[in-house]
Amino acid sequence: MLLRRPWTRVLGYWLATYRRTWVASAFTDFLAPVLFLAGLGLGLGRAVGGGAGVDGVPYAAFLAPGLLAGQAMQAAIFAATFPVFGAIKWNKAYHAMLATPLTPGDVVAGHLAFVVARLVTTSAAFALVASALGALTGVGAVLAAGVAVATGVPFAAFAFALSARVESDQAFPLVFRFVMLPLFLFSGTFFPLEQLPAPLVLVAWATPLAHGVAVCRHLALGTAGPVDLVHLAVVAGFAVAGVALALRQLRTRMVV
Repeated sequence: MLLRRPWTRVLGYWLATYRRTWVASAFTDFLAPVLFLAGLGLGLGRAVGGGAGVDGVPYAAFLAPGLLAGQAMQAAIFAATFPVFGAIKWNKAYHAMLATPLTPGDVVAGHLAFVVARLVTTSAAFALVASALGALTGVGAVLAAGVAVATGVPFAAFAFALSARVESDQAFPLVFRFVMLPLFLFSGTFFPLEQLPAPLVLVAWATPLAHGVAVCRHLALGTAGPVDLVHLAVVAGFAVAGVALALRQLRTRMVV
C-alpha cells in the first residue's frame, strides 16, 4: 500500500516538523500573495486604465491565476532550500535517515511529497480567498490550483538539488533575489509577457513558471486549449529533470 512505502517515513518527519513551524511560513506562502491580489488586483486595477483591465479582462481576474502559480513557485523554493540544507548540514536528519534502510530516492520522494502537500494547502487556500474576492470563479479555479501545485514541483526539485550541493546557506539569498524574484515579476504574473522585450520573453518561456502561469490563467478565464498541453509537458519535463538532478546530487554528497 502507498502509506507503507519507505518514503512516507520521510514525509511523516517533515509533516511533524511543519506542525511546529507553519506559522513562520504562513506570510510568504499565503498572506503575501493575498495582499498582492487585494492591493494590486482590486485597488490598482481599478485605477489604471479606467478599470478596463487587460484584454477586456478585469485586472483582478487576470492577476489572480498568475499569483496562484507564482506563490506556488516561491513556496516550493522556500520549502526545499533551508530545510534540505539543514537536514544535511545542521541537524543531520538526512544522515540519520540514510543510516537506516531508507535510500536517497526515498529521501527525495518524501521531501518532494511534503512540498506538494504544502502547495496543495496554500494553493487551495489562495484559490478560496481569490474566489471570495471574485477574482477566481467556477471549476477553473480548482483546476488552476492543481496546475499551480504542479508548477511548483520542478522548482522544489531544482532547489533540492542546489541545497544538496552547496556548502553554505549564503547561496540561498542570491537565489531568492536574482532567480526567484525576477521570475515572479517577469513571467507573466502581473502583465502579459508580450509587453516585455523579445529576449526577455524567450528567457521567460525557458522556465517552468511562465508555462504554469499561462495554463492557470487559461483555465481560470475559460480559454484553455491544446496549447496548454504543450505548456504542461514543458512543466513535466522540467520536473523530471529536476528530480533526476536532486537524486544525483544527494547520492553524490551522502552516499560513499
